[in-house]
Amino acid sequence: MTPLQRQILDLLTEDARRDIRLLAALLGEDEAVVRDAVQALEDDRVIVKYATVCNWSKIDPQRVTALIEVTMTPERGRGFDAMAEHMYLYPEVRSVYLMSGAYDLLVEVEGANLRDIATFVSSKLSTIERVLSTKTFFVLKKYKQDGIIFEQRTKDERMSVTP
Repeated sequence: MTPLQRQILDLLTEDARRDIRLLAALLGEDEAVVRDAVQALEDDRVIVKYATVCNWSKIDPQRVTALIEVTMTPERGRGFDAMAEHMYLYPEVRSVYLMSGAYDLLVEVEGANLRDIATFVSSKLSTIERVLSTKTFFVLKKYKQDGIIFEQRTKDERMSVTP
């Protein structure tokens, strides 16, 4: 990765709405050079998507996110990759991570309500042949996601006390 590509990634991570013209101006580069660098990052799947981060609790307070620890037996010859692929193909699954420690995969799931998550775990996830156990944790409130703080900081209005 070139230093220019790294700078482009930093700028797009901050704000994915920046167009080629603005990126070129910020970097002091020609637009064609920046366009080619961005295209190379997309072709190499370094940039895989331009996304909007939403605070869904403001729109749909019933929406539920769960983090599920999955312990499993790896598949001979493919390890955990085949199992991760099987899981990430479900539309409810937002993310799948291979973990070190007490469990193997961490699966992030979203549903319209608690029952949707429970149904997913009981009828889809736990029925996968190599899954040994699952442990589900429900997200009660998101404070920060992908570097974005969701709530404004509250000002501390307590009076200061001095001895």
